[in-house]
Amino acid sequence: MVKELLENRETKQLLTAVLRLESLEEAAAFFADIGTVTELKALAQRLEVARLLHKGYTYTQIEAQTGASTATISRVKRCLQYGAGGYNAVLPRMHK
Repeated sequence: MVKELLENRETKQLLTAVLRLESLEEAAAFFADIGTVTELKALAQRLEVARLLHKGYTYTQIEAQTGASTATISRVKRCLQYGAGGYNAVLPRMHK
């Protein structure tokens, strides 16, 4: 999947643009322009689910804390275990 994303010109352009952002304010402005509030909240929720799974929280605890469905929690867990490694790359860096 990663290879496919990087082979697509538009996707590569998007990922490169994200890497060019220099501050939290720039990132907020960029994402406000590029996505709807609902889309951004869904992405943010998945990242929070990943963070909580990574810390060892149970599905019940995560569902109560985030409002995420068990299907979303399960999908994120599969990505943590068998995905491309994106969550596992960023989660340790978030604590710095």
